[in-house]
Amino acid sequence: MKRILIPLLLALTLSACTAPEKKNAPAYLDPSVPLEQRVEDALARMTREEKVAMTHAQSKFSSPGVPRLGIAEVWHTDGPHGIRPEVLWDKWSQAGWTNDSSTAFPALSALAASWDRDLALLFGRSIGEEARYRKKDILLGPGVNMGRTPLNGRTFEYMGEDPYLAAQMVVPYVRGVQENGVAACVKHFAMNNQEVRRTETNSIVDDRTLYEIYLPAFKAAVTEGDAWAIMGSYNLYNGQFNCHNKRLLCDILKGEWGFDGVVVSDWGGCRDDDEPVTNGLDIEMGTGTDGLTGSGNPYDLYHLANPYLERLKDGRADEAGLDDKARRILRTIFQTSMSPGAHYGRFVSPEHYAAARKIAAESIVLLKNDGVLPLQIADGGSLLVVGENAYKKLTVGGGSTNLKTKQEIIPLEALHEYFDGKVKVSWERGYVGDITTTFDRVDTGQDLRDERSPETLIADAVAAAAEADVILFIGGLNKSANQDNEGTDRTQLELPYGQEEVIRALAETGKPLVVVNISGSAIAMPWADVAGAIVQGWYGGSENGRALVDVLTGAVNPSGKLPFTVPFRLEDGPLKTERQYPGIREEGQRYWDEYYDEGVYIGYRWYDTQGIPVQFPFGYGLSYTTFEYSDAKVAHKVVKGAGTTAVSEATGSGKTLQTVTVRVKNTGPVAGAEVVQLYVADPEASVDRPAKELKGFQKVFLQPGEAKTVSFDLDRAALSWFDAGNHSWVAEPGTFQILVGSSSTDIRTTAEFQLK
Repeated sequence: MKRILIPLLLALTLSACTAPEKKNAPAYLDPSVPLEQRVEDALARMTREEKVAMTHAQSKFSSPGVPRLGIAEVWHTDGPHGIRPEVLWDKWSQAGWTNDSSTAFPALSALAASWDRDLALLFGRSIGEEARYRKKDILLGPGVNMGRTPLNGRTFEYMGEDPYLAAQMVVPYVRGVQENGVAACVKHFAMNNQEVRRTETNSIVDDRTLYEIYLPAFKAAVTEGDAWAIMGSYNLYNGQFNCHNKRLLCDILKGEWGFDGVVVSDWGGCRDDDEPVTNGLDIEMGTGTDGLTGSGNPYDLYHLANPYLERLKDGRADEAGLDDKARRILRTIFQTSMSPGAHYGRFVSPEHYAAARKIAAESIVLLKNDGVLPLQIADGGSLLVVGENAYKKLTVGGGSTNLKTKQEIIPLEALHEYFDGKVKVSWERGYVGDITTTFDRVDTGQDLRDERSPETLIADAVAAAAEADVILFIGGLNKSANQDNEGTDRTQLELPYGQEEVIRALAETGKPLVVVNISGSAIAMPWADVAGAIVQGWYGGSENGRALVDVLTGAVNPSGKLPFTVPFRLEDGPLKTERQYPGIREEGQRYWDEYYDEGVYIGYRWYDTQGIPVQFPFGYGLSYTTFEYSDAKVAHKVVKGAGTTAVSEATGSGKTLQTVTVRVKNTGPVAGAEVVQLYVADPEASVDRPAKELKGFQKVFLQPGEAKTVSFDLDRAALSWFDAGNHSWVAEPGTFQILVGSSSTDIRTTAEFQLK
């Protein structure tokens, strides 16, 4: 029996990993044939019906291949932060698998807070390996929409408020994912900057704002990261739905940027029979059917299904347009499941847990420290932990980022693990926020019910503080409705659930108090003055607790920097009117118009230009050591072709004109990393420009007393603004100021140069 089974199993294993060699196989099945030749060979063999079938879903998360030709179907999966658990063929409900518990990686707002391109590459490689192991072809992420308002429910899924930062972080993420033969589907294109009425809001944006703020990260993903897929967004732009928006998809994405990949609709984002045919959509997903209703195959009712076939038959659609869609889909298939490389992936591995922990730890931002951190509690001492987020698991919920994880180390568990009985660690809840433990049939297994009143919860926490050496409050937001959550926006900038009262009551005990805010977006902190230390944590994934403890105890010196501004009040921000947010609708009008009247002035561009004080500025973050900046210098570089007036998007892809150097020294007692930030100011511009704009950053690690010279190259793109009238980028002659520092307001050294 063994002599029969072992060769059989070996043959099955080999057939699953590598395609057998075929004599005289058609070109499209030969991995050694160039990609475009494979695409054209397959296309020539396909019928019209087979081509149309590929352009729409066949289940909740798959779209067809060509079975007759042995061309694989396409499997999509949610997860900018981890691979979604399997769902039923026609329903959103979980399929009930026991082997689909993934590694949860930190939220993308956390990744952005690391300001570390190498970590973005590690993140992409790791999550790409998990997707490949699960046989997924398109990973629905990362997200790079701008932080226009801190109330946006999906801020935690995006990479901050600055287009340069997001562009620099998305490129290595995309490359890392695609190294595994998995397409990164960058989303949501474009201006998907709020969740309230997200499917019926029309974004009205001028071209300068569009090109300077809301497009650069997407363009970098395409032109520098070579992203293989883009997802359209639910909203409209200038009156047309973005999943079939001609300006965005045809003119800009596939025209100006030369994108040769596939455009995928957001689930249910396709709304019309005609526009998807001509306006750049390639794969329609999630449209108005669960596959269980109607006669025949309900997926044939999709806009790009039978209605598309009818248009082709009667001449309302042309074959050339269909062939373009089919080419893009075939290109995706031959780059993923039918690629020449052998991609196996790995899943919930020790390496992935280590990556998640490293990314989470290096993203944590130290906002305030009066000497309370790192924690120093003598053996036999006592630590009181207060707050729901010390205990509540946070990978479940949030919408499409909902994950079923093999493990999630909560902060309370990690603290017990670290102190190992040498220090007494006790926990009081302090407040009741969200007792939900289940989302989409994924359950944490926790029981969060608590019948105590808010007053009793606070009193119990204060009483427990009497015996504590240090109080550690761990609160913040969660992934329930009106918090950090897909489908809803936040309703306030302040902490919910009465947490401010808890913090102030704990501060009145006189014990050293550390406040850890776990969230994916900015919160107001009117209580900041009563805390001895404040730490911005994030949704840190499977190793969240251990990463947080690494920083709190000094095992990791904090080096994260804020990827967004933390204002004192929501009213201080740039969105002042209802027409700006959440939008207005005239009588009889179908959709809500949302006017981007603030133009390019979002985030620090608004606060720094207007001179409005903020609680914590963009780019801010402390360390357990200190850094000294000096000797900013600018050297002109003569580069052949640099004098051209044609410049690229401001993502660092043009000719180098100036090299800026600055000396940075660790003047403190411990080793640490500093994010050196370079901002450019154009005080002589002929148009209104922000007071400064981020155009370079580097994370440099230094031992105590060590100094290094950090170098930045600036090209014309870094100096340019977008001239909408001429549809071109303009770098005007005159004086430019170089501002180098530790945040957008903490400028340590400056220089200037003349552009002739």
